[in-house]
Amino acid sequence: MRRLENRKIELKVTGMTCAACSSRIEKVIRKMAGVVEVNVNLALEKAIITYNPKEISPTDFIHKIKDLGYNVILNHLELRVGGMTCAACSSRVEKKLNKTDGITKAVVNLATEKAVIEYNDGVIGPQEIEKIIVDLGYKPEALEKDGIVDHEKEERRKESRKQLYLFVFAAIMNIPIMLLMYSMPGHMMSYKSKLLQFILATPVQIIAGWQFYRGAYKSLKSGSANMDVLVALGTTAAYLYSVATTFFIHGDVYYDAATMILALIILGKMLEAIAKGRTSEAIKKLMGLQAKTARVLRDNEEIDVPVEEVVVGDLVLVRPGEKIPVDGQVEEGFSAVDESMLTGESIPVEKKPGDQVIGATINKNGLLRFKATKVGKDSALFQIVKLVEDAQGSKAPIQRLADQVAGVFVPVVIGISILTFFGWYLLTGDFTKALMTMTAVLVIACPCSLGLATPTAIMVGTGKGAENGILIKGGEHLEKAHAINAIILDKTGTITKGQPEVTDIITLGETTEEELLKLAATAEKGSEHPLGLAIVKKAEGIPLDNPDSFEAIPGHGIKVVYQGKEVLVGTAKLMQENEINIEEIIKKKEELESAGKTSMLVTVNKSLLGIIAVADTVKESSFAAIEELKGMGIEVVMITGDNQRTAEAIAKEVGVSRVLAEVLPEGKSEEVEKLKKEGKIVAMVGDGINDAPALAAADLGIAIGTGTDVAMEAADITLMSGDLLGVATAIRLSKKTMRTIKQNLIWAFIYNVIGIPVAASGYLVPVFAAAAMAFSSVSVVTNSLLLKRVSLKK
Repeated sequence: MRRLENRKIELKVTGMTCAACSSRIEKVIRKMAGVVEVNVNLALEKAIITYNPKEISPTDFIHKIKDLGYNVILNHLELRVGGMTCAACSSRVEKKLNKTDGITKAVVNLATEKAVIEYNDGVIGPQEIEKIIVDLGYKPEALEKDGIVDHEKEERRKESRKQLYLFVFAAIMNIPIMLLMYSMPGHMMSYKSKLLQFILATPVQIIAGWQFYRGAYKSLKSGSANMDVLVALGTTAAYLYSVATTFFIHGDVYYDAATMILALIILGKMLEAIAKGRTSEAIKKLMGLQAKTARVLRDNEEIDVPVEEVVVGDLVLVRPGEKIPVDGQVEEGFSAVDESMLTGESIPVEKKPGDQVIGATINKNGLLRFKATKVGKDSALFQIVKLVEDAQGSKAPIQRLADQVAGVFVPVVIGISILTFFGWYLLTGDFTKALMTMTAVLVIACPCSLGLATPTAIMVGTGKGAENGILIKGGEHLEKAHAINAIILDKTGTITKGQPEVTDIITLGETTEEELLKLAATAEKGSEHPLGLAIVKKAEGIPLDNPDSFEAIPGHGIKVVYQGKEVLVGTAKLMQENEINIEEIIKKKEELESAGKTSMLVTVNKSLLGIIAVADTVKESSFAAIEELKGMGIEVVMITGDNQRTAEAIAKEVGVSRVLAEVLPEGKSEEVEKLKKEGKIVAMVGDGINDAPALAAADLGIAIGTGTDVAMEAADITLMSGDLLGVATAIRLSKKTMRTIKQNLIWAFIYNVIGIPVAASGYLVPVFAAAAMAFSSVSVVTNSLLLKRVSLKK
């Protein structure tokens, strides 16, 4: 039996109030059989779980999270199911859906021909659900043609509105309590005044405080303690003492403290929810780029269809000014396409037949007809969104300390509050003072700020990167980029344009230039190497034959048999290995290479016929980018398979002093390892395809180009544009994000380290403690949001 591979799911978890909550879920899920890895992100309200599907299912995780007292947001889909003729049909569809991974509940009604399905979009999507029904022999049709509802956004909106209502209710009820409280000193307060405050405060304690009581109960039931426990303990202590002094014993009342604490903390929760919603705006912006409809050619007729209905192979027409709906390859037409929303590159890119177009980009001035090659989840836009979502849900190593502290924070605070109470009571004999000081300790402690410090900054940082064409695979890579002190740059396609052209054709003996070019182009006809393609392109208009056999020799050249003769095109090393004398042309070869040109020697049956020189021009931005990197204190190294002389000519042009030349593709990763052994933290920058091993070997792999699948897979960071300046921008983004994270963590730690002792010392009344606690979380998220306004330019 074939072994099932591990799977990864994402669950949207609501109800977490602080880092203790996310830490608790993480610990419990990690202990479940079949779980390989789990990461619960408080800021993103998301649990990312890698598991073995043979041992456990996503439904088990959902049930476990709900048992812990939290909720999992699920998507709902309503379908009309055609073709059902009896109860056996509806039962069959229902059973199949309910057994499907990712579907938590499915109800199929025969009479209405409707299926109502509850599912997790981190595991399965509407298209897969519809396919299951189609495979069973029935015809599903979506009842909602307006598009998919953003359930996460809707849930956040409901939560914000609920907290607003509770805050207004608590604040309104608190006004008369405050007026009664301060209209006369506590010891002169009448029974009627106390009774009226009790009547006003009790609904606030029950209604506004219910969410904290419920959260505290579920947290304690699961064997942990979170922020809800602190709030519930603090407000209940003040409220119950006031009830006692109202009806049973002599003393002051503190209803105002209990109600004001609840009002302020609820206000903080509301502001925090709003701010947290803004941290993930980058994804919403990216999703908003997608076209809603597409004009396709079917049965020789142009029709407009929803973009979700475009299939691979469809011929799509895009007029000037319209969005390109899906990825594809141009078949007819010429135009310029604005790809700035995905690549960050402001200059429109010329498109002609054979070129690739990306969905969500804008066609500027010509009519294009292209064949759809990638749609839905396979499209570049969806892959980018998925990459950003994964990065935002990941944890940076710097967060580990905060997680460890959050795991024991609440029990420690409760212990401190108890010691505070007994300490004050034993020293002063004043029960009221001891109680109020204990309450202040409980409500000023803020585990939320610790839990939000890193993930909110990572979310904003990765989102800011995506808006600038910088795709970061995870928080750990964003963190690592700021520490880079050495960068290896691949020459071809990174420093240079990667589109070499033939510059010189030098012949020997009676061979003409056209004969030499035709022979070399015929030999290179089957090559995919950029230098070979340049020769073939130069020979356009010359009829070329097919060689009898073709052999590529990586790093050296090619060997072909043509009309029974052995033809070699390649480096001096290739000639030496085949015992061919090149002395008569060596001087000319050196001159060409000194000018930064790559020379390829051409032989027939070991007889040297001449040289074809090819030059790959440097990108306009390469010199400025390398100077910027050097200005950051980073050592820049160029690596290439070209010979030393050519490599040094290019390096000199762009200001690189250290060159690694004549390195074969498999040797690039070895050069990365050598640099790491020198004690350097190394980034490798390449095109993400032939440089994949080196990208993987480096501390940080950066793919530069158009964000191909291979580049995204091999690299830690992908630059969607071909501009080398993006490397410096990515490092600058990392530095600014890390600075924000450190600010957040320092603030969170200092706030708690100073706030708790100040409260324990009796210098802080509970109401001010609650205000400080609410401010702490909001300030951390707000500081992270300031990253959006930071300029990434030098």
